[in-house]
Amino acid sequence: MANIRHFRELRVYQNSMDAAMRIFELTKKFPPEEKYSMTDQMRRSSRSVCANLAEAWRKRRYEAAFIAKLSDSESEACETQVWLEFASRCGYLDSPTSNELDQQYDNIIGQLVNMIRESGKWIIR
Repeated sequence: MANIRHFRELRVYQNSMDAAMRIFELTKKFPPEEKYSMTDQMRRSSRSVCANLAEAWRKRRYEAAFIAKLSDSESEACETQVWLEFASRCGYLDSPTSNELDQQYDNIIGQLVNMIRESGKWIIR
């Protein structure tokens, strides 16, 4: 942890950025009628995981604020999983793709939970 100097170096950030970019590419193929609903919501929540991680990184002086932003990131990851399920059930994503992304977000959530659990290791003293 002491070696990490920027939020972009965090594996959880890299994983969430990769997943968000994959969702961006996949949602380009969604039907036009979903542009202002599912597509926007999916892109927004997946991007918000990354954005909240960046904010959490800057809040490391204040443990409660750090944990709150990580928690927001975790919530956005869970929301993204819900949108993935909708996309799969609507037939916009095939099962293997949906399952793979869902597993990626399970991993991301696990990483976030570990950071929250071990928040003291990340705080700037």
